[in-house]
Parts: sequence; structure tokens; C-alpha cells
Amino acid sequence: MSSTRDVVIVGAGPVGLAAALAVRATGHRATVVEAGAADRVRPGSRAIFLHKVTLQVLEQVRAGLGQQLVRHGLIWTTKRTVYRGREVYRRTYPPPPPGELPAATSLPQVVTEAVLLRACIDSGVDFIWSTEVTGARSSSEGVTLATPQGAPLTARYVIAADGSRSAVRESTGLHLEGPRTSSAFVIVDTAEDAADPLPIERVFHYEHPRVGFRNVLFVPFAGHWRVDLQCHPGDDPDAYSSDAGVRDWLATVMPARYAGRITWVSTYVFRQAVANHFVDATRRILLAGEAAHVFAPFGARGLNSGVADAYVAAGAIDAALRAGTPAEADLAIDDFAASRRAAAVRNRAASSTALRHLDAASAPRRGLRRLAALVAPSMPPVGRWMDSAPYGPPLGEADRHGMHY
Repeated sequence: MSSTRDVVIVGAGPVGLAAALAVRATGHRATVVEAGAADRVRPGSRAIFLHKVTLQVLEQVRAGLGQQLVRHGLIWTTKRTVYRGREVYRRTYPPPPPGELPAATSLPQVVTEAVLLRACIDSGVDFIWSTEVTGARSSSEGVTLATPQGAPLTARYVIAADGSRSAVRESTGLHLEGPRTSSAFVIVDTAEDAADPLPIERVFHYEHPRVGFRNVLFVPFAGHWRVDLQCHPGDDPDAYSSDAGVRDWLATVMPARYAGRITWVSTYVFRQAVANHFVDATRRILLAGEAAHVFAPFGARGLNSGVADAYVAAGAIDAALRAGTPAEADLAIDDFAASRRAAAVRNRAASSTALRHLDAASAPRRGLRRLAALVAPSMPPVGRWMDSAPYGPPLGEADRHGMHY
């Protein structure tokens, strides 16, 4: 571990693995350092939704990878929106043409990681498992990563993909900035009943009458359903996430058999935070994924934007390593930092807009939502707004790197 490497990626989650693949696609060696063991098992589905642009990026760094993830995932083409038990919007899209990437695919994060890991191994990525990075020290020459296991690891550049509690980020003086949300969410995975499956539809319920007029989201993914319950501000989340509590309310919003098929339950109060800078002062450490930003999951901006971070970071490092002068190298890294931080700020604003809509904390907001639900069946644009608002505004213009996130 004592020799200096071109690029070290800290963290073997999906963003770290995507970064390693992107680095290899530029022709450079990549080493991934991960605190956990190679056979570690992490519970729950976590990030389940891969957008088309993410699949395209992964296809670009390794041919066939996006299609492989699609084969492991589930494509849902119908979406429905319901207000207090009454459907106000429904739309079904045609399936994608054969061989074309779909608009999105849904699969457990553990499966995504397994597919990316296999691709990394086949691409010649080096791995150092069971090695925690506890800090980083950088200079104009490179980065030294501290580990409790032995000799430090040195690299010319480091991509920190070690999550929201990133030790690499914190040791370099960078930090996340932004508030926590006020509402708690209970998130449940429940296995599909293969003998009698439910229709493959994404369904959002505004103010579901069977759970005290709380918002409920149903998203199918490969082999399972994800069910999100938004608690009221005064709720005790533990009452809805305990074994008895979750079975009780889940059986009122799904067929009762699904209450006996639960595989994971978690409770979140989301933070809306972006790092103050995406690179350190020496321009040798680049942040990606949750080391750089954390959002509420509405619109699936977290993992998808993390893959974009990884892709752009790898391109910037390639440009820096090939640069003729230190100034040119620094410019490539600065370009990454500016573009990806701008994307993160846009994503935070979009998910914050979705949260304000979901909370409907003021009487005017609740009144607008109620009025929209009344007219939505006869006014399609209003129905489309009711359907899209819980996920935030559209992505908008691509940035200069061609990345939408």
C-alpha cells in the first residue's frame, strides 16, 4: 500500500464503483478502498431508481452495463395519483423499443452494487477491502490517506465517495451545509406476492384516508414494493416503524398479506445539504455522491446525481493528469467543482420544492392542493401537476458537461 497510485476512490458504494469504472474508461488505474469486507451485507433496498441518463453514463463507461442493470430491474410504465381515496390522474407510457434504454429501471441498491462490482473486477479495478480511511492530508503533489490498518496510502488524486459522514471530507476542512427537514418518513420494503402480484404501477396518495390522511407513496421494484409513509409533524415515528405499528398501517393500505412480507423498515428525517466546496484547497481531493450532497429522495436525485459526479470527476482527473501545466490541471478540477456544485444546488432546490408541496404547511397550500384535486380529472394539465409536484420540478437544462443532475 506504500506506492503512489494515480487515482484512489474511497468507498465501494454505487457512486464509488461508478467512479472506478469511469476512471478505467479514461485509461488510468483505479484503486477502491472500502472499510467493509468484500462480502459485506447491507440491509434494505435504499436507492432503487436509476434514470435513463444514469444508465447512459454507465453504458458509456462500460458497454452493455446499462442494459445489464435494466435486465436486473423492473420497468413500470403506469403512474397514478390519488387524493383522499379518489384517483385524479393516471398515465400509461408505451414500453421502450427493443434494445433501447428505458426512461428508468427500479432494483435494489445491493443488486446495483453487485453488478457494478463485477464490472469493476472485469475492468481491472484494484480493491483494498476491510480498510477504513480515517483522514486525508493533501499537497500540490498528491494525497496521503490515513488508515488504522498500517502504512498510509498515497495517490495523485482521490475521489471521496465515502458517504455523508465522509472522513476524507471532514479531514480536509470541507463540510456539508443545509438544514434537516421537519417531517419524518417511514420507509418499508415488502416482497411481492409472485402467486398473486399487484399491478405494476407507481401510485402516490395525497392524504390517504386509511392512515389518518398521511401521504403514502407506492413504488414497485424488482421483486418488491417500496412504501413511503409521511408522518404528520407531531407523530412519533417509532409508533409507525415498530413491528406491530408498521404491520398495522400497512395492512390498511395494501392487501393484508403484504404486512407479513416485510423485509426492511427504516425511518428518516432528511437533510438538505451541499458541501461548501467539492474539491479541497490543493485540488487533489474531489467529492462525489453523499460525501458532496444529501437530499430528500423525491425525484431520485441522490444516487443518480452521484453517478454524474463520479463521471465528471473521472473526466476532470484525466484532463488534469494529461495537462501540460499545473494551471491547466487546476482548471480542469475547478471546472468539475463548479459544475457539480451547481448541479447539487439545483437538486437541493428541486427536492426542497417537493418537500414544501408534500408538507403543505399553510392553509393556502392545502387549499390549492384540494382545489387542484377537484378539477384535475377534467383538466389534464392540473392532473399532471398533481402527479409531478411530489417529486419536484423537471430537471431543466443540462449543464456544460451534458449531465442533467
